[in-house]
Amino acid sequence: MATDTRTRMIEATALLIRQRGYHGTSLNDILSASGAPRGSLYFHFPGGKDQLVVEVTRASVADVTERLGAELASESDPAVAVRRIYQSVARMLEENEFSLGCPIAPVVLDAPNDVPDLAEICRVAFEQWISLLRQAFMRAGVVEQRAQALALLVESSLEGLMVIARATRDRAPLATVADEVVALVEAAVRSGKTEQSAHAADLPP
Repeated sequence: MATDTRTRMIEATALLIRQRGYHGTSLNDILSASGAPRGSLYFHFPGGKDQLVVEVTRASVADVTERLGAELASESDPAVAVRRIYQSVARMLEENEFSLGCPIAPVVLDAPNDVPDLAEICRVAFEQWISLLRQAFMRAGVVEQRAQALALLVESSLEGLMVIARATRDRAPLATVADEVVALVEAAVRSGKTEQSAHAADLPP
């Protein structure tokens, strides 16, 4: 039962944070949504709300990082992988009826600087996600500087598109932007391969 109570609090907090952000989620909201008695919060999370939110956010980031890494690793063509990522985000939004987007965006927008651990988790999360994209582009032959720019473009467009899709309750913008971004990735990969071929031709036999 204790484990069930802890799990309910974690699940309720994860949902509330994605809907309302850190400051918009109170202890009473968490207790009400989880059906947990007040005493159980400090039993499972002696650090109170901050500890609970940090643990939830860290788990959410780990989940996204794992899924993003697996998607990029499963496909040698990064353009195909990127399209799948946009499609996956569109499905996620549709399945939750456009009520939930990125798990850390509401936290970032809520300026969690008064909880240093939480701010650090969000900072590192974006670094990790952008790095995974950059590495996938570089494996396909894109030079590092261009790969970094493309990774930033993909991540920033996904974050913005989740907001737009939630506001319009429409997944179509993700498909539209995916076409443009995929075309850029394909062009970068072609350019990288051309440069590699030219370099190889210049090498002495």
